[in-house]
Amino acid sequence: MSDDASLTLPFPLRRSRHHAHAADRHRTWLDRHRELADVTDEAAYGHWEVAELAALGYPAAGPDELALAADLLGFYFLFDDQFDTELGRRPTEVARICDRLTDILHGALPDASSAVERAFADLWRRSTAGMPGRWRARAATNWEWYFASHPAEAAGRLAGRIPDREGYLILRRGTAAMETIFDMVERLGGFTVPPSTYHHPVLRQIRQLAADIPSFSNDVRSYPLEAPRGDVYNLVMIVQRERDCPPEEACAIVLTEAQHMVDRYTHLLTELPCAYDELELDEEQSRTAQQYADGITAWLTGYLYWERRTGRYRAG
Repeated sequence: MSDDASLTLPFPLRRSRHHAHAADRHRTWLDRHRELADVTDEAAYGHWEVAELAALGYPAAGPDELALAADLLGFYFLFDDQFDTELGRRPTEVARICDRLTDILHGALPDASSAVERAFADLWRRSTAGMPGRWRARAATNWEWYFASHPAEAAGRLAGRIPDREGYLILRRGTAAMETIFDMVERLGGFTVPPSTYHHPVLRQIRQLAADIPSFSNDVRSYPLEAPRGDVYNLVMIVQRERDCPPEEACAIVLTEAQHMVDRYTHLLTELPCAYDELELDEEQSRTAQQYADGITAWLTGYLYWERRTGRYRAG
């Protein structure tokens, strides 16, 4: 399969100057939660450049905030990778793990013997510090969505049935955790978006496209790894079945769809000032909404740049 899986984005790439600080702090965090990383080779993890993704995805974050972002990203990857083992084919056990983590969102204490629970409890405490109740409630809902999607993904692996496109999108939008990623734009930036702005159709479309584009791109890059181990929630496989075509052609189709989404995203950004006027936002409110949109764009741009270079999705 071709290595050319790149999308064209018209946005400048930015990188935080606090990368080295975040990388050092992240190594310390990993040392404290060493058992969390047992499923991953330490040298291989270093090639993933997790702190680099944090610096590219959240370029405006301060040093301590960027360290938190790196720890969160490391958690996502390591938590997800535990299900690449036989555990990922046991839906009941996966549900037990995920339900316990959901309980932590609602006040339960972590089991001291569980590295995953201790790590997540630490991240949830730090992520919610100083944030208003409305944001905390939304963030908890988005994390619950993420955790609750994993048992269904495990069931899909066990059954070996490729889902239809709609079923794929529902589950992929959960396991991708992008809503939690976007919640951190506010947390790391020290602001919150008012509900009427957050849920405006233009901003909701922007957020959904920014969530789906990386998933489409990632499915192309991770297909050589996922297909042999029986993962079925991959759009390349779905397109192969829809079009009765080989993997190379299916990958090209998925990337073309993703590029159309990028173009739509770019157009929607130009509609934001009109949306602010329609909502009668004042100058400060408009600035906050734009800061949020800019943060999402920074994440999208930074992630796609990182994805092309990281060792995480290289076979062998």
